[in-house]
Amino acid sequence: MESELTKKYGLPTAIAMVVGIVIGSGVFFKAQTILQKTGGNMPLGILAWIIGGVIMLVCVLAFSFMAQKYEKVNGIVDYAEATVGKKYAYYIGWFMTTIYYPTLTSVLAWLSARYTLVFITSVNPNFPLIIPAADGGCVVGPECIALMLFYMCCAYAVNALSPRLAGKFQVGTTVIKLIPLGLMAIVGIIYGVANGNLTSNFATAADTGAAAGSGSPLLAAVCATAFAYEGWIIATSINTELKDSKRNLPKALVGGGIIIMVVYIAYYIGVAGGATNQELIDSGATVAFIHVFGNVLGNILNLFIAISCMGTMNGLMLGCVRGMYSLAARGEGPAPDMFRQVDSKTNTPNNAAILGLLLCGIWGLYFYIACLAGTMNGLVAFTGTAFESAAFVFDSSELPIITIYAMYIPIFIMWMKKADDVGTVRRYVLPVLAIAGACFMVYASIVGHGMENFWYLIVFAVVMALGAVLNRKKTA
Repeated sequence: MESELTKKYGLPTAIAMVVGIVIGSGVFFKAQTILQKTGGNMPLGILAWIIGGVIMLVCVLAFSFMAQKYEKVNGIVDYAEATVGKKYAYYIGWFMTTIYYPTLTSVLAWLSARYTLVFITSVNPNFPLIIPAADGGCVVGPECIALMLFYMCCAYAVNALSPRLAGKFQVGTTVIKLIPLGLMAIVGIIYGVANGNLTSNFATAADTGAAAGSGSPLLAAVCATAFAYEGWIIATSINTELKDSKRNLPKALVGGGIIIMVVYIAYYIGVAGGATNQELIDSGATVAFIHVFGNVLGNILNLFIAISCMGTMNGLMLGCVRGMYSLAARGEGPAPDMFRQVDSKTNTPNNAAILGLLLCGIWGLYFYIACLAGTMNGLVAFTGTAFESAAFVFDSSELPIITIYAMYIPIFIMWMKKADDVGTVRRYVLPVLAIAGACFMVYASIVGHGMENFWYLIVFAVVMALGAVLNRKKTA
């Protein structure tokens, strides 16, 4: 068995991973959400996309400068170790391995299954499902869950058995998912200008009901964009497998971030050219595709969404199979001698990969019973008070993302303290802006998720305490 990973990815693959991981299912739905949040105000929606993109780019730039200085096994863990210290780096690595990667991977496996079934049932309305599609069979039916498990195992197999094939799949799905986005952006804008729909949408707001005007529409819309922009940090997990990573990883992060921001804004405007604001709010982006490309091609959107989710899931699984390896390579975590072994044939840390799949299964089970099936909704706590809520029920697709933003803050602070060999902009300006963006994300979670944060933090604390105990036993 070997103990080191080899350089096997080039710049195009790294850029594809950044773009492919971030552009998942979110971009296809956030246009509708942002229109709802802004009351159909198109300019305000575009501003929200810009603000969300700028937050992402600022964080990308701050980490890209760290990537030029530090190169070991796992980007974010390296940066935490070099700036804050080895213990903090261990806890970030433990969090990424046990919560962040597997929660998001399991959710994307479900989304891939869901929209595969949505496409099949849109093409063949008589396709037999145990729970009819009209009753939610594509969302919670046994066929959906079985397909979810199948996709999860496929992603594991590809990443564990053939990392090169996983990289090629990432590039392929990135190209595929950009096709409908690019077509909608270009053809939708031309279509909207020709029939006056785009001008009308920019001038006229839609009727979204009383809820649309509550709170801060722009703040709520930026929150929606933030989750669509998340995922780029996962690409740093391959920096030790990236050729000339000190030069190529910053290029991949910044280049990929700019591509994502431009694609999102262009797609948002293109969708507005294909349907009225009210239609988009009521029915989502599919109605715009049908208007512009016709019923058959419009329904193919569901297939592209499924492929998009698969590409994102593949990138997340890449992080899953390397999670425990990134800790074991430092001699930390449980059984480091076992988890740092790398297969001589596949150049993959197979033991770490197996554990990654197990964690995906655990979090996938939680996501189903807590967020999909509603099995845990009857466990109500604090009844009759302002804190009444379903015990230990939280959105496992969003709160881990907020957590990682909070964990960025000490890294940026210590970077400003220690990076005395870089200019003022790199040392102070960008980190301060990145801290402001991270604090915004935490505030958005507090406001948007309420008591879910409380239950999530209990689970988070237990998992982190378990990580501390296992690491202490290993040290002893």
